[in-house]
Amino acid sequence: MKIERLSQDKIRIFLTSDDLNERGIQREDMWQEIPRVHELFTEMMDQAYTELGFDATGPLAVEVFALPAQGMVVVVTKGKYDPLHSEPGDEEMPDEVYEMEVTMEANDTVVYSFHDIDPLIEAAHVLRERVTENGALYHYNNAYFLHFSTEDMEDSVHASLVAVLAEFGSSSSVTPAVLQEYGKTVMADQAVAQICTHFDRRA
Repeated sequence: MKIERLSQDKIRIFLTSDDLNERGIQREDMWQEIPRVHELFTEMMDQAYTELGFDATGPLAVEVFALPAQGMVVVVTKGKYDPLHSEPGDEEMPDEVYEMEVTMEANDTVVYSFHDIDPLIEAAHVLRERVTENGALYHYNNAYFLHFSTEDMEDSVHASLVAVLAEFGSSSSVTPAVLQEYGKTVMADQAVAQICTHFDRRA
């Protein structure tokens, strides 16, 4: 489980398939109000407070993104207490008030970010024998993003791709649509092959 702060009131949590399996939770369970999911959410909020000082009391908006072969991404945003919806006599924010908004990724895509070009080049050279005909490279928010379409990719290649990317980069919930609209397209296709052509492998 990896937690990172996006802003003062927002955090992002990456849950791998192993994280879910260890807790006896299937991906489909994340959309259900069952004890195991509630326990996982409590564990995530405890870890967020310990690591980041993120206080999860009060109303929370929880978005769940399913990522192919990568587990799930949970984005938690603190809301503001609305006194118009409080009951007479209520003077404090409730301790546990949250609503869950579920978002499924419609396309089979893999997106990983790299905050430095060296690990990006290293990853490309490791991948060059596997996915030379695939991959797009974008620059967005001072980072590089590699996007792969895995719709027609064999499971073994898909798993190998994710394993290499996870070693050198960070799984990202930024969608290809956001990258295309707000980022800069560096290489529209065959990014792995182009990176290897233009950049030698770092020693």
